[in-house]
Amino acid sequence: MFVTPAAAEKFGLGRPALPEEIAAWDLDVAPDGTGLPAGSGDVFTGEEVFAEKCAVCHGDFAEGVGNWPKLAGGQGTLDHEDPLKTVGSYWPYLSTTWDYVNRSMPFGNAQSLTPDEVYAIVAYILYSNDLVDDEFVLSDETFLEVELPNADGFILDDRQEAEKHFWNPEPCMENCKDSVEITMRAMVLDVTPEEEGVEAPAAAGPVQDAAAEEAVKEAVEEPVETAAVLDPELVAQGEKTFKKCKACHQVGEGAKSKTGPVLNGIVGAPAGHAEGFRYSKAMTAAAEDGLVWTEAELAAFLAKPKTYMKGTKMSFAGLKKDSDIEAVIAYLQSYSQ
Repeated sequence: MFVTPAAAEKFGLGRPALPEEIAAWDLDVAPDGTGLPAGSGDVFTGEEVFAEKCAVCHGDFAEGVGNWPKLAGGQGTLDHEDPLKTVGSYWPYLSTTWDYVNRSMPFGNAQSLTPDEVYAIVAYILYSNDLVDDEFVLSDETFLEVELPNADGFILDDRQEAEKHFWNPEPCMENCKDSVEITMRAMVLDVTPEEEGVEAPAAAGPVQDAAAEEAVKEAVEEPVETAAVLDPELVAQGEKTFKKCKACHQVGEGAKSKTGPVLNGIVGAPAGHAEGFRYSKAMTAAAEDGLVWTEAELAAFLAKPKTYMKGTKMSFAGLKKDSDIEAVIAYLQSYSQ
């Protein structure tokens, strides 16, 4: 049994822990970077490690899965009745993020990450909160370059002195109240996550004439003709790659907008065309300027979304391989309407 020297002397238990035994448990990192090991990790590497070891609970884009914590978003909500507290909105120090990931994650396999993996994961979390760009590399040398938005949002806990006059030196231990009553109830009943969809657009009215009927017929038949020339193997590859997008986007029959808009018919469509979805200001502005999602424009966006469109809500870092981009576009073309 290992105990502190003071406890060993006072209680006669065990023996003092050796310096190397203490060092093995001394993992804390201070806000000024004290305790950080040497190492580094970039955003793209972090995305890959996060997808492998973190996304099952926290989502591919740190958006949270079910009741598991969201790690991104929530900026500007701390004064709301139900604030979203994330690394980007609430946590005051980057050292807290690094220390927690290093000490406690992944769930069920704590302290299995290398320092480089921890740096990369934290870099990706920062990127998901729009705090760094996609080329950022976090290391023990760049650590202090990052300041979280809520760094000044905390005060020192002085309750030991400020509230000392409230304390009862002889607290009641039994029969302290004549009756126990429920005086308040939880008002936030979001313990069971539900998907938020959008209403389906209203059905078109009856065809007025033969020309309009022919136009409708051509519009229905066109996707079939487009799909017929697609490479099935490329579409299949795109379906696999699209798994990185499924956390936010849906395609196919019955698809609904989630965190991101439904992508049926996206290829060749004007930007911001999904009815009922609330787009970012940047995407709305691009739509007003006449942006059309041609294959070339989609390819540029999928490669580096935040570089292509400053202010986009899409937190995905982008697809590195041209072959993956080509495959995803082919897959989306198979759902053109």
